[in-house]
Amino acid sequence: MLLRSRSYEKEYLDADNINPRDLYLNLSELDVINRWLGGYRASLKGLADILKIRKEITHVLDIGFGGGDAIKQFSLFATKLNLKLFFYGVDLKSDCVKYAEENLLAIRNKELMCEDYRNISFELLNKIDIIHCSLFLHHLRDDEIIALFKFCKSTNSVILINDLHRHWIAYSAIKLITFLFSKSYLVKNDAPLSVKRGFKKAELIALLNKSGLTDYRLKWTWAFRYRLIIYT
Repeated sequence: MLLRSRSYEKEYLDADNINPRDLYLNLSELDVINRWLGGYRASLKGLADILKIRKEITHVLDIGFGGGDAIKQFSLFATKLNLKLFFYGVDLKSDCVKYAEENLLAIRNKELMCEDYRNISFELLNKIDIIHCSLFLHHLRDDEIIALFKFCKSTNSVILINDLHRHWIAYSAIKLITFLFSKSYLVKNDAPLSVKRGFKKAELIALLNKSGLTDYRLKWTWAFRYRLIIYT
């Protein structure tokens, strides 16, 4: 399986009527996967790289935050470095917001919203220094990705993206891992499908070019991730 082209098959997670118990198990298992397979590491390294250039960062917006675990990792990182960061999160699923509110109960410097990112007020967007998207991009069609890039560009924020490299090794590995260890039907289906919906480097560059974005850093990172930092 060479996975030459992106799949546009919808993931189970994209459905509107997921049982909350099934969704919460999915979010819990995704946290474990991100811990062990470099998901959080990729985003934290990206944040560290941005802070070397933009030291005045104070507000971060996480689009499609899911269980809120990326915000938790960013908050722990900021605390270690004595950085004062405030986190906004936006997600379309009300059950994700409920889960994340409980998950991030100890983090006071945050505000979570059940909303489409395109409906965020201009007043809030004017505060944002970094827009973060982890494992969000691959849920979108190419035209939706270009629209997201243009939206982010209009805010003059730095964009930090962490998403999947489409590769047969990554597909085979996550399919086996989730078959052996996952108890979530969502994870068993969506984790391999996510890889099929992931990207080749040339595809990401083409999407950036179509969005009119030229100042970016695109780097492959373990395990089969792309870390993309865009300066607008």
